[in-house]
Amino acid sequence: MRNIDLRTLGKFLRRPTEFRQLGRGTAFAPEPSWTQSRGANTMMRLLWRSSAAVLILGCGATSPGSPTPEANSATAGVSPALCTDSAVSNWNSFAVQAILTAGQGAVPESRTLAIVQVAIHDALNAIDSRYERYAFTGDAQAGASVDAAIAAAARDALVGAIAVGALPFPGFGTPANQALAVAQIDAEYAATLAGIPDGPSKSDGIAIGQAAAAAIVALRSTDHATTLVTYTPGTGPGSWQPTPNPVPFDPPAAADNLPAALPGWGQVTPFVLRRSNQFEPNGPPHLSTKRYARDYNEVKAIGEKNSAIRTAEQTSIARFWYEPSPAGWSRIARVVAQSHCLDSWDTARLLALVNLAMADGFIAGFETKYRLNFWRPVTAIRAGDTDGNDATVADPTWSTLLNTPNVPDYTSTHSVLGGAASKVLRRFFHDDDVPFTVTSGVPFAGLTRSFTSFSQAATENGESRIYAGIHFRSAVEDGIAQGKKIGGFAFTHALKPLHSDRDDGDDDDDDRDR
Repeated sequence: MRNIDLRTLGKFLRRPTEFRQLGRGTAFAPEPSWTQSRGANTMMRLLWRSSAAVLILGCGATSPGSPTPEANSATAGVSPALCTDSAVSNWNSFAVQAILTAGQGAVPESRTLAIVQVAIHDALNAIDSRYERYAFTGDAQAGASVDAAIAAAARDALVGAIAVGALPFPGFGTPANQALAVAQIDAEYAATLAGIPDGPSKSDGIAIGQAAAAAIVALRSTDHATTLVTYTPGTGPGSWQPTPNPVPFDPPAAADNLPAALPGWGQVTPFVLRRSNQFEPNGPPHLSTKRYARDYNEVKAIGEKNSAIRTAEQTSIARFWYEPSPAGWSRIARVVAQSHCLDSWDTARLLALVNLAMADGFIAGFETKYRLNFWRPVTAIRAGDTDGNDATVADPTWSTLLNTPNVPDYTSTHSVLGGAASKVLRRFFHDDDVPFTVTSGVPFAGLTRSFTSFSQAATENGESRIYAGIHFRSAVEDGIAQGKKIGGFAFTHALKPLHSDRDDGDDDDDDRDR
């Protein structure tokens, strides 16, 4: 394989076509012909294994995790590859943008993307049953249009998850923003259907997609996502309190001392986990311990707004990973799916598993956060003379590099989601050492970084919260560990292969229940 002539791949692959832009999302190539031989994907997987760094990253001697020049093509955010991308990825990218338009925050975004990706996965496996379905149990419909099924499933699931009713509800956006998002979704859906020839195949595909979306939307309609919970913050040392934000030095601007966000999210019904506290972390260090003092002094030094020791690259890392985790890790999954030439079924399963794990990561993480109610670094450092630890010195004017989310510190759900997504990716590809390059989205769009493995990305993702000044190391490290357990459990128990030749195996004990 080392000496393969890339021109021979023309025998297996359709000539790439022009890329198109989906809304404001990342541009992707259209779905390849459904009559394309599976031999193409097999050939490309072999090619990936033999020359991944050269063919996929195309980033020369760039060091692992280092910034790379922003892409100059319409495919910014996607690693160069010889494979076209699927309609599944297109709709995932569009869904992220529609959710942004609707005004959903990162937490409900995780729920919405899980619903959308499950609908697409179930619709495809109702056409050709390769993997277990999650919610839709209708009869298989061989011959139905795959593109129509994907579009209908994505459209109805998006609308069903965005227009939740009972508004306004914290984190779900305003009715006006939701209406704008639905209009954009319907326009994209109409444009997609217009490109599919009319006939029974198209009609059957639409019906399957709609039924798959209806099944998962109905299943999640009673998951308590919009149940209001009263929360009263603590007042003593170690207790979470509303945090100041040094606006407007960096986007997104946030008001000072916002009330606690979504304190009842830990009571939302998990997607795959048996219960939200299934994988409980050990808890934050006691205020009197050396470990707490270590965490305190580390973030105080490196996470301060004008830190003298934080490097320019560490500042860039903090900004690169600051976007909502569901959007960022979905983009990573799309990049790697494309570089491995996954077909629509495998791409749908991957994106569904990644987003199921992240959705459960927020549920589990918020159960931990609001049960332990540990204070954020900015509160702790300004009140350092009250913690009873002689190794911590207060700084009443200390400020963070980036704004602090208005939820308790432990565990870092940003780290939980990174751990969960990276574990799913590692299990899916049977390998952690998979190189990729990815470009950030809002609020700090256009930053490009390269990684040599999924675990490296998850570690850097967690470290970014320390550089930003918004998490203690204990919250980050325990969050990654919690997330890996969630990701392993989700991969083992959801959307399993129906045929022995698709067995995914296992690689560790992270998914064991306790």
